[in-house]
Amino acid sequence: MYGQVIQQSMQDAISRHDQGIHPGYPMSNASTPTYTNSSYNGAAHFGAGPTMQPTSKVMLHLACRNLKDTDVLSTSDPMVVVSIEKRNGKSSKYFELARTEVVQDCLNPDFVTAISLDYHFEELQRLQFEVYDSDSASAKLSEHDFIGRAVCTLGSIMGENSGRYQKDLETKSGQAGVGKILITAEEVSSCKDILNIKFCGRKLDKKDFFGLSDPFLVLYRCNEDNSYTAVHKTEVVKNSLNPTWQEFSIPVAVLCNGDYKRTIKAECFDWDSDGGHDLIGEAYFDVDQLKSNPNYSAEFINPKKKIKKKGYKNSGHLDLVSFQITTKSSFLDYVQRGTELCLSVAVDCTASNGNPAHQSSLHFINPYQPNDYIKALLSVGQICQDYDSDKWFPAYGFGAAVPPDFKVSHQFALNGTENPNCYMVDGIIQAYSAAIASIKLYGPTNFAPIINQTSFIATQAEKSSPGGKYFILLILTDGIISDFDQTKEAIIKASTLPISIIIVGIGPAEFDAMEELDADKVKLQYRGKVAERDIVQFVPFRDFTKNDGIAGEALAREVLAEVPEQFLAYMKRCGIKPGMKL
Repeated sequence: MYGQVIQQSMQDAISRHDQGIHPGYPMSNASTPTYTNSSYNGAAHFGAGPTMQPTSKVMLHLACRNLKDTDVLSTSDPMVVVSIEKRNGKSSKYFELARTEVVQDCLNPDFVTAISLDYHFEELQRLQFEVYDSDSASAKLSEHDFIGRAVCTLGSIMGENSGRYQKDLETKSGQAGVGKILITAEEVSSCKDILNIKFCGRKLDKKDFFGLSDPFLVLYRCNEDNSYTAVHKTEVVKNSLNPTWQEFSIPVAVLCNGDYKRTIKAECFDWDSDGGHDLIGEAYFDVDQLKSNPNYSAEFINPKKKIKKKGYKNSGHLDLVSFQITTKSSFLDYVQRGTELCLSVAVDCTASNGNPAHQSSLHFINPYQPNDYIKALLSVGQICQDYDSDKWFPAYGFGAAVPPDFKVSHQFALNGTENPNCYMVDGIIQAYSAAIASIKLYGPTNFAPIINQTSFIATQAEKSSPGGKYFILLILTDGIISDFDQTKEAIIKASTLPISIIIVGIGPAEFDAMEELDADKVKLQYRGKVAERDIVQFVPFRDFTKNDGIAGEALAREVLAEVPEQFLAYMKRCGIKPGMKL
């Protein structure tokens, strides 16, 4: 999901309400430059701007065949990284959309992770599919072996190839012969139903010579051309002919595209460590059958055994243990029914930014050209402010010696008052510009105080009105965190609260430690405590800077893309429904 599309589709539908978190305080009259669409011609380039509504949403299912094996002593563990091209003037860059799961020890993987994106007939949507052999749990692609890539347009997949596309993968030097990628695409149903299903197997065939079987299930959706695409894989139950698999949840749109009578195929395999899993049998059913019969049972049939073995009956049974249909609420459902997004901003004011009086400083205030801190704030803040009713946002600085006594503070109001609230993004920029002229940059770079402060406010809001407010903390920083352990502890604590944290790295410094905080693959841990959910998104600002300016829309998309899912994960964890208790 793209931040730009989210902004436009949500902005038109939001129900504004009067109660806000921030009381109205007048802005200071400091004479500082402001960068608005009227006073600075380049500012419009940084905001999200208007966008066309997508024609529809499509879902891509991926598979690979005959991949080149990059491992010496074992078989590759492939995954696919899907990116979309974004243009900025004459230049372009691919931005990651999503990744599939890793399939262990397999050169012909069928990935069950579906890739969802908006389809625009009027746009050339160029997609890049990169296949890697996963070598670790790291999110950094440089730590995995590149196998090959394929580039095509979404229009080509949906149009001339009618939703089924196959292309040779190529190495970085353009050589073929490293495998193929198979792409199946279909328009997504608007159905919001979620299926919670639990299956068990009964009297399965014994496949192992020295033991029983190690069975697992793979579910496939039937496509419009009657082919099948894998959409879910269960865990492996070791050494059992009567396994009970864990309950799982799957959207109806993914399983059968909202059609309760569309055929679903279930294949039962005996797991083997070398990836050569043996088929036990396959069964066919549809959602209507499961819904109407709580004791539903189907036979597993092995096609090869049925042909070869006289008197063959089945290879076991698939039994339904439990079945429930729920409706998944969307991000829009919450904001339309009163949940407010509350933006807070924290700016790194440490000495490593350089003397603000010098043009080389990251904090140099140029009346004609915004610095990178202001550019990043404009890109993200202009979107977030559309979801707050009163437009008053707390804005802090940290790591500076603050007047009048010039004591070092790790949490001071940028506007120089006891109340940190600034009116709209323009007010934050005014306060920031005035503060830079009056404070002394110092150090160290401590994140924990501002995260803990946001957690305190979120806790109070959660107690008074559960689901009423969700907080987005935007941290703009130029360097390495000094209180890294305390920051991890603060983030883990905040992961139980209605908070998302966006960190934008400003300047040329290395930000490797930030990747640990941006726990996309492995949940953040510290001293035995594990984060309840991933709430941090980090991006280095330099990735969005071009010779002809900054791809502000791309930055906003990147840093805001995870917020809706983080938001929904919190609401689900707390059992909060749209409009509940508001």
